[in-house]
Amino acid sequence: MAFVDYYKILGVEKTATEKEIKNAYRKLARKYHPDLNPNDSEANKKFQEINEANEVLTDAEKRKKYDQYGENWQHADAYEQARQQQDRQSHGYQGGGQQGGYNFESFGDEGGDFSDFFQSMFGGAGGGSGRQQARYRGQDFNAQLQLTLQEAAETHKQTLTVNGKNIRITIPAGVENGQTIKIAGHGSAGVNGGPAGDLYITFIIADDARFKRRGNDLLATVPLDLYTAVLGGEITSDTLTGQVKVKVKPETQNGTQVKLKGKGMPVYKKADEFGDLYLTYNIQLPTNLTNEQIELFKQLANRK
Repeated sequence: MAFVDYYKILGVEKTATEKEIKNAYRKLARKYHPDLNPNDSEANKKFQEINEANEVLTDAEKRKKYDQYGENWQHADAYEQARQQQDRQSHGYQGGGQQGGYNFESFGDEGGDFSDFFQSMFGGAGGGSGRQQARYRGQDFNAQLQLTLQEAAETHKQTLTVNGKNIRITIPAGVENGQTIKIAGHGSAGVNGGPAGDLYITFIIADDARFKRRGNDLLATVPLDLYTAVLGGEITSDTLTGQVKVKVKPETQNGTQVKLKGKGMPVYKKADEFGDLYLTYNIQLPTNLTNEQIELFKQLANRK
């Protein structure tokens, strides 16, 4: 995997304090946030890069490993173990069994010992050049993908950029806010032929101006004029798939809720299954009445 300079990405020096790093991250995150740069793949890539850099450099332990081992910082613990073993062997200790108070075991599943591993990583002297090197699984990647409610309601394809690579994925209809899916093998490459890591994508679904989501159901408040509420009639209501006609019963009360069956969100990975849409009526009182209309309301009031 190509080396990624996290300090350069955030525009800070290696001596930067944690506060300076956080300030730089906040400034760049605001600039490249997907909400401010819709359909801008370069801004999306930059946003993911600065998030990754911030995650590493604001974690004291991760930053220490990154500063010491650079692009191979994820394998720092294995390197340290190998270095310690090499130091012990240089003082006359041998692997296998218990000697001098140390209990040594073979390192890795390929039969190579610590000195072989140390040489493969650091290029040090020693035997074992004919043995296979220990393999390590690559690092997992994490990414966020923002969707509108309408996009979450439709199976569709999207391309996102992760670590400089474009990945085209199919998003099933019905994904929920905060839901995470795994794309196997799309993390960083493994070491010495080890398997690649995985990519975990978390969906962030923005609030919708028309509907509130509750599981697979949708909720909406719709205005209803007084005359239709009293006399009954028909209104037009929005759904995720277009507008529909809704019959209103006479003498409908304010706050009445009606259900439109099957007009909610599609159920995740279940074909032809949908939640429901619940409409709550908000009766609107008439304004700017004429003298004649006011007189009619007075007559109605006197007949109580």
